[in-house]
Amino acid sequence: MIRVLVVDDEALIRTGFRRILDAAGDIEVVAAVSGGEAVQTAQERHPDVVLLDIRMPDVDGLTVLAGLLRLQQPPVVAMLTTFDMDEYVVTALRSGAAGFLLKDTDPEELPFLVRALADGGTVLSSKVTRTVVNGYLQAGCQEPAARSLERLTDRERAVLVLIAEGLSNADIAARMHLSTGTVKDHVSAVLSKLEVSSRVQAALLAERAGLLRPPRRLEPG
Repeated sequence: MIRVLVVDDEALIRTGFRRILDAAGDIEVVAAVSGGEAVQTAQERHPDVVLLDIRMPDVDGLTVLAGLLRLQQPPVVAMLTTFDMDEYVVTALRSGAAGFLLKDTDPEELPFLVRALADGGTVLSSKVTRTVVNGYLQAGCQEPAARSLERLTDRERAVLVLIAEGLSNADIAARMHLSTGTVKDHVSAVLSKLEVSSRVQAALLAERAGLLRPPRRLEPG
């Protein structure tokens, strides 16, 4: 079972996400709380995935994100937003979020996105705009992207391209005929050498360096 924590200030959103995900069969919503309760709840319930509202009245979503990522066993965190263009999204991606979803995501699509997150995939809403991506790139790492990629081995570069295509660890393992454990090691090495904290950041860095031609639209992982 994939354990999910839903964090949103609106009870209606929490209830809706719980019903959709619990009905999937292989996903369990272990709690649905407001922002002020999120970090403590995550520490107690150990979710695999957290769906976190980026804007909440009681506490800023970015503050909650930072708290979640400081936990001893940090969950994968995807941000929830009602906007397909939001300045907070860029900051969240740079801070280590695994992606973001719009709150009006198709209910049938939501379980697949959660599974992708749990399996190490990158998830950006299919409605994400180039403005958001470009905003991230403009605020990206100071070292030129191409120069950063020089640190990677040929195999790590191949893994990076597949990460940028939105593949999960299991999908990369199947594509490259490697074990999932070996892929996890390669992914960790890629993130470390590129000095980024998430697969989303690595994917956008790969796009910035021109590894993906023609430029792609980022879709759910």
